[in-house]
Amino acid sequence: MSANIVIGQAPQGQPIEIDIKELLATRLLVQGNSGSGKSHLLRRILEESAGIVQQVVIDPEGDFVSLAEEFGHVVIDGSAYGEAEIARLGARIRQHRASVILALDELEIDQQMKCAAQFLNALFDAPREQWYPALVVVDEAQMFAPAAAGEVSEEARRVSLAAMTNLMCRGRKRGLAGVIATQRLAKLAKNVAAEASNFLMGRTFLDIDMIRAADLLGMERRQAETIRDLARGQFLGLGPAISRRPVPVNVGTVRTGAKSVTPGLAPLPTATTEELRELLHENLHVEPERPEFPRPAPRVTMGVDDADTLASRIAASEMIDPGVALSRERAQERERAEPAPEESRAAMVEIMNAMAQEDDCTFQSSTTLFQDFTIRCRMKGISVRGLDATMFRRGFAAALAGIRDPDEERWTDLLNLAKHVPDDALATFYVIARAAMDGKPCPDDVDLARVYGTSSPRRVQRLLDYLEKDGLIVVRTDFSGKRSVGLPDLGVTTAPQEA
Repeated sequence: MSANIVIGQAPQGQPIEIDIKELLATRLLVQGNSGSGKSHLLRRILEESAGIVQQVVIDPEGDFVSLAEEFGHVVIDGSAYGEAEIARLGARIRQHRASVILALDELEIDQQMKCAAQFLNALFDAPREQWYPALVVVDEAQMFAPAAAGEVSEEARRVSLAAMTNLMCRGRKRGLAGVIATQRLAKLAKNVAAEASNFLMGRTFLDIDMIRAADLLGMERRQAETIRDLARGQFLGLGPAISRRPVPVNVGTVRTGAKSVTPGLAPLPTATTEELRELLHENLHVEPERPEFPRPAPRVTMGVDDADTLASRIAASEMIDPGVALSRERAQERERAEPAPEESRAAMVEIMNAMAQEDDCTFQSSTTLFQDFTIRCRMKGISVRGLDATMFRRGFAAALAGIRDPDEERWTDLLNLAKHVPDDALATFYVIARAAMDGKPCPDDVDLARVYGTSSPRRVQRLLDYLEKDGLIVVRTDFSGKRSVGLPDLGVTTAPQEA
């Protein structure tokens, strides 16, 4: 099977091809102002390579969903899933090698960035045996890897930029070939753009973008003006997968279309000025009527005893003033004693311990877990007014490590030491510390990865390196490769890791 696809023609008529095998190893950057034909070019590449390689499309505008009907891509609506579900979908995509389109058009920009980051991280963290080759196409890449902070939150920018950097810098060894498109190179983070070895540059007008595009194409500064003269659908291509010298490309036709269309001219209304004035001002001062929807009466099903009780209450209420009855009812509610603080704390710990026993709980976001926790507390009549998300994360980390009662005296020194540990590393630290205090073998990377909420053992290694550099642990590995971890501040060490 040929791995070359035709994306268009040169001005002289000869076909211009892209070598997909080379593209998987060298990545591609597409640049052009709005209306230059970037999305059309991406669609041409996707259509021509659909039968050759797995494709994953990050689609912020929902323009590429039409590929599903013609080529069998699976459309994933990003607004319909939570963080944990998006992560699981990303993992299954690598496992089953499905070509998918992640449509983000129903989300705000902050949510788009977080959803795309969660999705890309799941692709990146796949186990080694699932590192199949795949094109990862990201349209409007300047949104997901901005060069500077904008109106989005710092958290969204940080996680999205980190995911895009991983895709372009480290994705090749995992089979992920980034194909990113941007309106302006100046808006795209330099460390993301710099990793591409193939370029398709479309029309642009700003001097800074023309100069950067010319530099990437190996053109002299005085030749940068030619980029301004490109017509819609014309690009200059360069790279090991395209051509060793800059070559002009007229992008070919496509079989599918985008849901967005270029606005055209439409006939103006034929009404006179006075008629338009009357239409605009008619009943301007009158508010539109709002239909009133009657509230349906609740359906109550009761037995004979319930009916008798209700009848007695109605009869009793007829003998007193309604206001007095209401005051009495409120007084009775106030008299209901709330659980003592000790009882509430014990109940919260019990709920955290139950949540920690559930499968895949560590792969859910802390926000989702905290919401679940508060709902469970309310269902049991427990007030959570004095507990914030940070306190919950640290308490839940103890529950994951099997510390059932943090108030026990044996955990006092450990909890004091843990104040210096970041929230995201706390559960892993607790697991290691408890194994050391109990004299048990050091947990292996798989167990630590599960507690850390990842499927990548390398992330666990980086975490251990961080804790060791911070002076919290000391890692020793014997000649047989068995690892043991000591906690100098507690004076305890785990047994060597079991084979």
